[in-house]
Amino acid sequence: MLILIVDDDVELCSLLTEFLGREGFPVESVHDGNRGLERALAGEAGLVVLDVMLPGLDGFEILRRIRAESRIPVLMLTARGEDVDRIVGLETGADDYLPKPFNPRELAARIRAIMRRIAPRGPDAATRLEVNGVRLDAAAREVSVGGSPVQMTTFEFDILEFLMRAAGRVVSRDDLMEHLYNRKASAFDRSSDMHVSHLRKQLEKDRVIIKTVRGVGYQFCRTIDEGAAE
Repeated sequence: MLILIVDDDVELCSLLTEFLGREGFPVESVHDGNRGLERALAGEAGLVVLDVMLPGLDGFEILRRIRAESRIPVLMLTARGEDVDRIVGLETGADDYLPKPFNPRELAARIRAIMRRIAPRGPDAATRLEVNGVRLDAAAREVSVGGSPVQMTTFEFDILEFLMRAAGRVVSRDDLMEHLYNRKASAFDRSSDMHVSHLRKQLEKDRVIIKTVRGVGYQFCRTIDEGAAE
């Protein structure tokens, strides 16, 4: 899978190209926003590593334009301590974020975690789920509510599938983070909350479908009555 790195730090891109190449990932790097958007939408890359601060278009604008046309996974690079950048990135549709400076091994691990989530399912996997009016096709990676299709990012899809397969049970944030990120949720990690909040906006019209259990995690409601108990 080709990894597209969009970052104006030429030295960092060179180091990551060498490191990820040794890890088995082909890499292409570009150093300005307009070219990065063009290459991200070309359909050749399987994942985009996207910096926030870029000449031309910034990372948030690139992400907005990508999400208008594509569900390609995007991992944002943010300045350490800039929580607002992470929140905006997640709200805009980023699949994950990594604060700078970072260990290249952690970047490779997060790329592999995303790859595992989007890998094709085996023929014996239960690919179709329908719970509380939400229908999910894991093989086609399609979701509909009441027969109407719903567009979402790869990460939102994977969260939804995980919650639907556990419908009726409370899933802890740690369970969700370990399943999707291969790491536990930290006290300051808002990523799962942001993704679930966005899912609720997309799925819920006149009833609760995903409950947030304060201090614990989330529950996908099996019935309208179960959601009404929130």
